[in-house]
Amino acid sequence: MTRPIDLFYWPTPNGWKISIALEEMALPYNTHLVNIGKGDQHAPDFLKIAPNNRMPAIVDPDGPDGAPVSVFESGAILMYLARKTGRFYGTTDRDRISVEEWLMWQMGGVGPMAGQAHHFLKYAKEDIAYAKARYRDEVARLYGVLDRRLADNHYVAGDFYSIADMSIWGWASLWQGQEQSLDDKPNLDRWLHELWDRPALRRGRALHANLRADRSDTWVQADLSAAQQS
Repeated sequence: MTRPIDLFYWPTPNGWKISIALEEMALPYNTHLVNIGKGDQHAPDFLKIAPNNRMPAIVDPDGPDGAPVSVFESGAILMYLARKTGRFYGTTDRDRISVEEWLMWQMGGVGPMAGQAHHFLKYAKEDIAYAKARYRDEVARLYGVLDRRLADNHYVAGDFYSIADMSIWGWASLWQGQEQSLDDKPNLDRWLHELWDRPALRRGRALHANLRADRSDTWVQADLSAAQQS
């Protein structure tokens, strides 16, 4: 019997990557909330698992050779879970190269740039026009790259759904708060809505959605509505 994985989590795009993956892979897990607004990520016990004091992180009691293992950094967790289950990583070496390219693209580009856009557009105490324009424009460029990729590929890495899609979707789903438009990105729009129709993705996205500080985007409203009806 598979023992539950311990997920250290808060409902953010990085947290969603792992909750979505765990739901998609049908892996049992226990959720441990890491309230980043209150500084839980700096707790000594958490730092033993995630030395960079960032969530998400996991502890798998059934790690390699049956020994427990902790994993931090969302991309590393996704690759670990994909290897563990043999799912959502493609079936060939070329598939895996493509998955890793787009996973790194998200981690090195979309995540940092969209995160900065959110900060300066919505939360910064100072109104810095240069920073707003810089990060808004860079996110627009990245979403243009993604839209062009999706014009020729059903999913990000090719014709198969993968951890690369899971890693990007949460960030891209917040396009409204990043002051982006989908009017000129029909392929991105198609992909966002098609993935949203996956029940496992919706369950992962809805995990503790009521704790999000920002509930204004369309997807959060759908999460909260579903939670109220269940």
